[in-house]
Amino acid sequence: MLLLIGIFIISIFKYYSSNKNLDTKNFNRSNIDQILKSKINNLPILTNDTDNVIEFNNSIDDSINQEKNRNFWNLLK
Repeated sequence: MLLLIGIFIISIFKYYSSNKNLDTKNFNRSNIDQILKSKINNLPILTNDTDNVIEFNNSIDDSINQEKNRNFWNLLK
């Protein structure tokens, strides 16, 4: 079991310290602004179709006002 864990840790260390991974990481860090600009330019602009979609529901206030009075205090008399 320790041998498998050792091989796993060594393979992860080899991958993250490899020149290919370090070059890719440095390239992405130095060109992040260009990458983001290219992705932003390709975004589609959606039209607003949510006008008058949401209506306020006042049923909670109506149900509170229409409820019968509670008789809890009458039970204690």
